[in-house]
Amino acid sequence: MFTQCPTERSQRIADSVERFVRDVVMPYERDPRCADHGPSDELVAELREKARAAGVMTPHILPDGSHLSQRETAAVLKRSGLSPLGPVAVNTMAPDEGNMFLLGEVATAAQKDQFLAPVVSGQARSAFFMTEPAEEGGAGSDPSMLQTTAIREGDEWVIHGRKKFITGAEGASVGIIMARTGDADHVQATMFLVELPNPAIRIERLIDTIDSSMPGGHALVQIDNLRVPQSSVLGEVNEGFRYAQVRLSPARLSHCMRWFGGAARADEIARAYATTRKAFGKLLIDHEGVGFMLAENLIDLQQAALMIDWCAGVLDEGLLGTAESSMTKVAVSEALFRVADRCVQILGGMGVSRDTVVEQIFREIRGFRIYDGPTEVHKWSLAKKIKRDTLGAAPRG
Repeated sequence: MFTQCPTERSQRIADSVERFVRDVVMPYERDPRCADHGPSDELVAELREKARAAGVMTPHILPDGSHLSQRETAAVLKRSGLSPLGPVAVNTMAPDEGNMFLLGEVATAAQKDQFLAPVVSGQARSAFFMTEPAEEGGAGSDPSMLQTTAIREGDEWVIHGRKKFITGAEGASVGIIMARTGDADHVQATMFLVELPNPAIRIERLIDTIDSSMPGGHALVQIDNLRVPQSSVLGEVNEGFRYAQVRLSPARLSHCMRWFGGAARADEIARAYATTRKAFGKLLIDHEGVGFMLAENLIDLQQAALMIDWCAGVLDEGLLGTAESSMTKVAVSEALFRVADRCVQILGGMGVSRDTVVEQIFREIRGFRIYDGPTEVHKWSLAKKIKRDTLGAAPRG
């Protein structure tokens, strides 16, 4: 009901991904190699080997290197998200999915061979080094607060700074570093590509967070005297903020797609429980309080699916989709959290235990309300747009 497949090829790919996730990936959900900071590299490699054998590795990128449309991608990534391990197994997980999109749009041919190809094949993971420690006044939702610097010295750039909440940094082979290259009065940024590990990039610690689905966890990183050649610049110097926007809208939407699958899975489990478990002489679903929660899940999931499809259509038209992706990210993250929360409530004691995957899905989606911009920041940005559009409109009689 919720997954629209706009083309025959997207239907075929999505169906193959769903079969693989249900039949092969879900049995791994209780594997002890799924730890607090994500599945181990050993488990990731094992799952990806099986994904290759099943023909579902990096399913949103076709053999000729072209990318499915965003509406087609939505159909596929929703299915991959039916398990927290699904996107990891089939290589649709953040930050790799967003980094692949960015590199595909901006990187040179040589950079694609060196940095993009290993990530697309699933042989390597990547990390995007942008967020900085808030306690040190670094960049978070406001990129203009960027403190990491890159200074040109001859044919090299020297990068210094600290980064925080860098997803997947531990074990990554490819890094994209955002650093400040403008002067003190004019904030500009440049993106740099770097092979990992690198002795100048030191992981201080992995941060304990509410979620646990992303390989490599979320790291606090010190970058000290990192020297990279001019050929490491991604795109053009001082265009980092513009390239971040190229990555941002599709990455926000991909989060919506993946976590939609998780919420739909939690709803499946809650439905099955409510239609088999009895209390006070009748099935749980026949108690109005439970039945209404499942009805509300149905409504929220359908609305979320429509928002995702609408925003995907905007991006497929070639538009940047900044406002549309903000609206979608807010609406979908809040709706999916309501769904996951209701599922926990319906399951009762089982919902707060790890006897089902619902507890993890709840935690993952709670993080989603913050990742790629908190709800409140997106609303604030939209309010500013409303003000601009309204004050800039012609007077009405």
